[in-house]
Amino acid sequence: QARDGVAATMTVQHLLLNRNALFSYQGQGGLRPHHYCLPILKRESHRRSLVEAATSGSPKFFAGTDSAPHTKDKKEMSCGCAGCFTSPAALELYAEVFEAEGKLDKLEAFTSLNGAKFYGLPTNDSKVKLTKKPWKMPASYEVSEGAVVVPLRAGEEVEWSAEPV
Repeated sequence: QARDGVAATMTVQHLLLNRNALFSYQGQGGLRPHHYCLPILKRESHRRSLVEAATSGSPKFFAGTDSAPHTKDKKEMSCGCAGCFTSPAALELYAEVFEAEGKLDKLEAFTSLNGAKFYGLPTNDSKVKLTKKPWKMPASYEVSEGAVVVPLRAGEEVEWSAEPV
């Protein structure tokens, strides 16, 4: 229970991944630079605590997308940049987390209302519709000639689709 004026944003990668995802992911071993972010991914027990807090319905927690579009060459180097590129599907990935917890009814407040209320800002008037319609995340997005960014879940299925209403 935090005092007034204290809240926390939570990135989707911290809700989906634990620290093991840095070194092995879906049976593939080796360093996974596109999962490197700061703060560093946590132990599974800590990830579970974050998920419980995020899906609790408390107005003290809200979405905070990382949206770090570091190019592939800057991530895949000896001293790579921190951050996960989540912009292409942050909302859809948050939906996966909330669905897995049986808390889809808490998703709108977490992603759209709690942050605005905490900062005393108006809520956004635009709307999106989430549909349980899987799609495949592209392996990368070209950002300039010869430079690409690799999104979280590159080349993998995302269970939810979002479209403007």
